[in-house]
Amino acid sequence: MLVGQLDRAFRDGRAPHAYLVVGPPHIGKGTLATNIAQRVNCTSAEDAPCGSCTQCQRIASGSHADVQVISTAREEDGASRRQISISTIRELQHQTSLKPYEGSTRVYIFDGAEEMSTEAANALLKVLEEPPDQVLFLLLTSQEVAVLPTIRSRCHRIELHPLPIPAVAEELTSSGAAGPDQAEVLARLSRGCLGWALSAAREPSVMEHRSAQVERIARLSCATLEERFDYGGDLASRYSRDRQDAVGELEQWLRWWRDVLLMKEGSEEHVSNLDQMDALRQGAEQVTTQQVVKTITGIRDTIEALESNANPRLALESFMLALPAREKKRWQDR
Repeated sequence: MLVGQLDRAFRDGRAPHAYLVVGPPHIGKGTLATNIAQRVNCTSAEDAPCGSCTQCQRIASGSHADVQVISTAREEDGASRRQISISTIRELQHQTSLKPYEGSTRVYIFDGAEEMSTEAANALLKVLEEPPDQVLFLLLTSQEVAVLPTIRSRCHRIELHPLPIPAVAEELTSSGAAGPDQAEVLARLSRGCLGWALSAAREPSVMEHRSAQVERIARLSCATLEERFDYGGDLASRYSRDRQDAVGELEQWLRWWRDVLLMKEGSEEHVSNLDQMDALRQGAEQVTTQQVVKTITGIRDTIEALESNANPRLALESFMLALPAREKKRWQDR
């Protein structure tokens, strides 16, 4: 339905000059942005994007001169930064005054639009208020509220929703990316985000990273307060270097404790961490439902505090301090 609506808008000449694509990480925002960039530059008269013309192929390979991805990981000097800077937007302003070099439309994809500095956001706003011809802006975000409201108001909003878990599992098996058992595990872990599931099936490092996170969470559930504080400080340092990864680990905490709650309530069939059933079962025996609910609330509050620019170390140490105490032996013997 979404693809059809977009296609009709471009075909009828009613497409806006800017889209805000909203959805959780790995939901397919980047894939959709690439498809839109191909759609507006494709040379096929009837089947755009065809995926086979030179324009489509160069965009897919990331080598098209008129399609630029802007993110904190790809700033002008190649270094990873915490924000998209004003200098990047100024360079963009200069580029938008030029005609497309090899295609019909210049496309700027902001991968993490919420990461713009205030100065950068205000500069982009001026461009969006008087959009140049033959230019399309695609702003991708998993944190819509962090995008300047005036920028949001000048973009056409597209929201991507997670797929049903069975649909993700079916796609994994039908594409040959995973066998039935692995597909079920990955589909649960993906929370309906097909992009993550496909990456996890094809790249062992994705599951290795997730396994390391889960092991830390299980270990800290029986750790001393000193060990928890050390972890809080380490995660705060990681947050300063890579916000997305650190927040992703907190979201892993959220999924773990949600699973503990499901185990306590006798709803094992809905657990996400299927490969950790024994640990979850033992963990559920050590806490009350009230403690689990309080912990889940604390994790959400911590994520919100970080997004509101709270001191990372204080926020994370407070979260560690609030974790329920446990009998160490039972958790270590899992």
